Amino acid sequence: MSLVTRNALLALVITGAIIATVFYAISYLNQERIKELSSIEDQLATDTLSLETQFALLEDASCEDVAEGNILSQEVSSLGDRLTYTEQKLGSDNQEVLRIKKQYTLFQIRDYLLTKKIATACKDVDPTVVLYFYSNKNDCTDCDRASFALSYLREKYPSLRVYTFDYDLDLGALKTLISVEKVDATFPAFVIEDELVYGFESLDAFEKLFPKSLLDTATTTATSTKAR
Repeated sequence: MSLVTRNALLALVITGAIIATVFYAISYLNQERIKELSSIEDQLATDTLSLETQFALLEDASCEDVAEGNILSQEVSSLGDRLTYTEQKLGSDNQEVLRIKKQYTLFQIRDYLLTKKIATACKDVDPTVVLYFYSNKNDCTDCDRASFALSYLREKYPSLRVYTFDYDLDLGALKTLISVEKVDATFPAFVIEDELVYGFESLDAFEKLFPKSLLDTATTTATSTKAR
């Protein structure tokens, strides 16, 4: 065998080994991704079943029981945090992410309607409600800042209810909510105590849009980092 032929065969073997290694690595990463998604879905399935049960309990609860806390809204927010993590890991266009996001959006709308119903029936329950609309399809440079600001305010004011919606999500209930609240495709968009607000400048300016009754309930445990 000539030296040229031997070198050619060696190069072919090395190339084949590299290609096989790449395919193995891709296959392994895909399997790990599937395992991670399966684990997240299992946890979300448990959370959603828990929320369904709590919705049923709260719909028949007395005003005294409801006034004791906002456990349901806290769990909805926690579910949202896990969804955000999943979306960051797998991408906003991932079909499983979209399916989970639709389910979460329905829970938010249901919690929002339940909150309004309770606030009407119970004079001692008066949460401040914010609907926040963003878009992944538009160049919304202020949406991330608005999201951080709302997270800060939610921690600072325990009675604040924040519901976050992807404006472009293909979901009938969400489209109906957008129509009822008359929200235009200008982002970020907020409905603060039934008042429409567009854009975000700074945390200080944004915080002034909230009622004084909320501002008087500030906690001392909120993070000192402000989104400006």
